[in-house]
Amino acid sequence: MKVLFVCLGNICRSPTAHGVLEHKLAMAGLSDVVEVDSAGTAAWHIGKQPDLRSQKAARKRNYDLSHLRARQAVAEDFFEFDYVLAMDKSNLHNLQKILPDDGLVSGLVDGLVGELKAEAKTQPQLFLQAFSTPNLKSQGLTEVPDPYYGEKDGFEEVLDMVEEACDQLILDIKSKL
Repeated sequence: MKVLFVCLGNICRSPTAHGVLEHKLAMAGLSDVVEVDSAGTAAWHIGKQPDLRSQKAARKRNYDLSHLRARQAVAEDFFEFDYVLAMDKSNLHNLQKILPDDGLVSGLVDGLVGELKAEAKTQPQLFLQAFSTPNLKSQGLTEVPDPYYGEKDGFEEVLDMVEEACDQLILDIKSKL
């Protein structure tokens, strides 16, 4: 099973979710059956580590993000991942624009440039909406806010939301194994 988290630049929210889910899967003994990745809908930070503020906040809770590197989401992700989870509506919309609607993906096929006809495994979803908790619902939260330009505690708030939703996601994953 494969999970992909997506935000705008892949340096704050999606790598935070990536690190949290990896840790929680390890604690649940599911690391060998679930693969986690993260991506951004923009290409600004490809190859870079997560924002240092995200890493610092995560480290305080024993999550390690230092091994992660930003990449951009691509159409092929919908054929590879079982879950494609957007952090907010803007990135959900961006993902819907790259979602192949005819099942064709252009690219390298057996060493030749061509098209691959296949059914997408999944449709993108809003992470908090799909895996909400009573607490998140009571706060009216359906999106993970971008902490990049906000206050210092924004990174902690992102962690709070992501931890809760990851617990729900793990329950869903377990129900499908």
